[in-house]
Amino acid sequence: MDFDLVIFDCDGVLIDSEPLSIRADIACLAEEGIVQTEAEILERYTGIGIAGMKADLERRFGRKLRDDFEARHHTTLSALFETDLKAIDGIDAVLDQFSEPLFLRSCVASSSTPERLRHALGLVGLYERFDPHVFSATMVAHGKPAPDLFLHAAAQMGVAPGRCVVIEDSLPGVEAAVAAGMTAIGFTGGSH
Repeated sequence: MDFDLVIFDCDGVLIDSEPLSIRADIACLAEEGIVQTEAEILERYTGIGIAGMKADLERRFGRKLRDDFEARHHTTLSALFETDLKAIDGIDAVLDQFSEPLFLRSCVASSSTPERLRHALGLVGLYERFDPHVFSATMVAHGKPAPDLFLHAAAQMGVAPGRCVVIEDSLPGVEAAVAAGMTAIGFTGGSH
């Protein structure tokens, strides 16, 4: 099938950030007195933004996390990104395939905030490849697994949903792509 647009998730697809995110999750949750294993976080929160994770944790544990939880998480994760973040092996070669003669269009649609996307993709030299076609769940009413983000990205790119393919590493992301009427490809090349 021919496609007009490839929509890439960011974390776990373009950048190998999931293990770093999990380290930040575990550290920040420990400060809250909540113990979660890497496996639990991977299974429950991969593909979900920090706000969604926080809401789920508060519901599960029956108490509010401190107001500065997201800020502390951001600080912890940013420090890990500065020292340890890498692009997914081979992603530059894949993106090079989108140039002549294919000229296939691409964009990023992620649960991360615009600031985090700019920072993380910039650290590994990928932001310029996509700018200004970098879309965040903060731009829509509902994040993954709702289809809103992918539908927004397709609309902004001027492409019908049925002509889009989404590259995702998480179940909520695949569910969102399918709900949007797009073809989903599950990517398992990240270190997580």
